[in-house]
Amino acid sequence: MADKVTVTLPDGSKKEYPSGITISQILQKYNPSLVKNVLAAFLNGQKVDLSRKVKENSDIKFVTFDSDEGKEIFWHSTSHVMAQAVQDLFPRAKLAIGPPIENGFYYDFDVPKPFEPDDLLRVEKRMKEIVQEDHKFIRKEVNKTEAEKIFRQKEETYKLKILSELEEDKVVLYQHGDFVDLCRGPHVPSTGVIKNFKLLSIAGAYWRGSEKNPMLQRIYGISFPQKAELDLYLRRVEEMKRRDHRVIGKELELFSISEEIGPGLVLWHPKGAQIRRIIENFWVQEHQNHGYQLIYTPHVARLHLWEKSGHTGFYQEFMYSPMQVEGEQYQLKPMNCPFHILIYKSKLRSYRELPLRLAELGTCYRYERSGVLHGLLRVRGFTMDDAHIFCKREQLEEEVTQLLNFSISMLKTLGFEEYQIFLSTRPEKFIGEEQNWEKAQDALRGALERQNLKFEVDEGGGAFYGPKIDLKIKDVMGRPHQCTTIQFDFNIPERFDLSYVDSDGSFHRPIMIHRALLGSLERFFGVLIEHYAGAFPLWLSPVQVRVMPITDEQKPFSAEIENRLKKEGFRVQLDDRNEKINYKIREAEKEKIPYMFIVGKNEAQDKNVSVRRHKQGDLGKFSLDEIIQKLKQEVKSKATKPVEI
Repeated sequence: MADKVTVTLPDGSKKEYPSGITISQILQKYNPSLVKNVLAAFLNGQKVDLSRKVKENSDIKFVTFDSDEGKEIFWHSTSHVMAQAVQDLFPRAKLAIGPPIENGFYYDFDVPKPFEPDDLLRVEKRMKEIVQEDHKFIRKEVNKTEAEKIFRQKEETYKLKILSELEEDKVVLYQHGDFVDLCRGPHVPSTGVIKNFKLLSIAGAYWRGSEKNPMLQRIYGISFPQKAELDLYLRRVEEMKRRDHRVIGKELELFSISEEIGPGLVLWHPKGAQIRRIIENFWVQEHQNHGYQLIYTPHVARLHLWEKSGHTGFYQEFMYSPMQVEGEQYQLKPMNCPFHILIYKSKLRSYRELPLRLAELGTCYRYERSGVLHGLLRVRGFTMDDAHIFCKREQLEEEVTQLLNFSISMLKTLGFEEYQIFLSTRPEKFIGEEQNWEKAQDALRGALERQNLKFEVDEGGGAFYGPKIDLKIKDVMGRPHQCTTIQFDFNIPERFDLSYVDSDGSFHRPIMIHRALLGSLERFFGVLIEHYAGAFPLWLSPVQVRVMPITDEQKPFSAEIENRLKKEGFRVQLDDRNEKINYKIREAEKEKIPYMFIVGKNEAQDKNVSVRRHKQGDLGKFSLDEIIQKLKQEVKSKATKPVEI
């Protein structure tokens, strides 16, 4: 081993150090001011602890919490601290797994009885003590036999199960204090780094997600280097709870899910159905304007169709069991595409008909495990904003460009202006010719670049049957939600032997694009509820105006206003209950009615109304003609924010 090693530092400079120096020591010499922020490092591209020794010429980059890798390391380390605290308080608790997740971490435990909310406070208190004790995270590489001996003594049955499935002879353990866990790491230098954390919730979770395995207790948590970051996150959590579409949906009577009908199957109440109808009408009009032909297809089909399309082979776990009809097996549809294909194939197609755009709001049924169902965001029955485009190769890029414009225009109208866009390319296993994949990927990439849209490339992330573009919308909380998908398919056109006649009389295979702009209406509506916190813009609101007389004397004029508004096309309610006006206003505010028309003695006498706006308060008096014109303009413009009246 050489006495000296040459290290390439983050700024590109090269320095010589004694062989065996730790990365932590190098950091101290390189930039002492970074020491408190650096959590780990990349050593020749591999994530390692700061305690790792450098014994050869190497390239080093430092990892801070600001990076995705830094967050994972920080949250994973916190899960270990939590696991120690749980076992200190509940000695019979057995460890399962404790990974970092998108926002924080969790750890699964097998315990004699479920945790209670008060237990989280006790665990947090013990975690604070462990942090104050400032134990170092120590990495130990041992042979598998030694690791099995350690966990057998601790009666850690789940760790032994994991070990039994590992093929390596050497495994890595991490220890801080008396706590030992099986883990590849890396971790932060010591428990003292983790000062700001919060345990958020308890949930049941089957070991490895299978209902056949034991039910474990899962504790979720979050942590940050700075208290201000934790406080901000917790405020966001409270805001997310306030916006929870399941709570708002019940309060505003928009939808419900009944156990008598079955989990994951949505009942749209009148107000929710009204919003859905508005969105559907908007969807239909926009699709017709963009050259789509609208179709309807059945909810079931012979099982043979799904075998031919490949769904029974590739999608079986999400399909319901077939039903028997007159001795034949029929299948509830999980997707709409085979029906659209058969409409295309119903006659000989000419190149003059291409691109052929078929669109449907088609209801599908997919089996989702009860544990993953979540309000409107994950359901078993849903209506897909679905379309399939059949086109020639030379039409590809223009079609994708139009699709992107169409999608972004619709989403912007509905109130979403921030996106994450991903281009998923050819995986290792794929069908079709490589040159067709390249042309399709170039078309997708070219369309994104022509629109100057920022996107990330997910190398190898495409489906086996074609590359795709995924567009995730960001809601007002900054959370991404999968929405638009533009997916090429080289599989189904082959399976169904699709063709068209070209100008020279020869037959060619059309290119097929699966396309959804909003995704499922159920999921999109759930996102929409949370985006607006139930306070929908005027053009979407199920009730746009509530007319409220102050006394019985104003009821006749209030009824006239109601009738006039209805004739003008507004969705209006008359609240002529024998209640005080302040109570009526509070009720309308609670129901998030955009506009309230207050009618008192002076308003009835002068034939005008006092106008209030949800959350804005009194806007002043207006003649009926004047306010109607202003509201009409707000509806016509599809404004997503209150306009100045």
